[in-house]
Amino acid sequence: MIKQSKIRRKTVDLQHAPARPSRIRRDPVRAAEAEHKTRWWQTREWEIRMALAGIAFFAVAIVALVLDIGEALGQ
Repeated sequence: MIKQSKIRRKTVDLQHAPARPSRIRRDPVRAAEAEHKTRWWQTREWEIRMALAGIAFFAVAIVALVLDIGEALGQ
């Protein structure tokens, strides 16, 4: 097994070290370009709306099922 002391790296004095350019060579994606690439149903706003509609639909289905079972057992 390797000892912990041999794994450590030497520290670099950042105040006196020369500045190096970033290795990332691409431009960041602009917000307007990214907005046009997303579809309207993939936005966060529509995701919330569809989730609430799904919950409401599920609740109505449960109520209909309970009322149908109650009507069947009541006869």
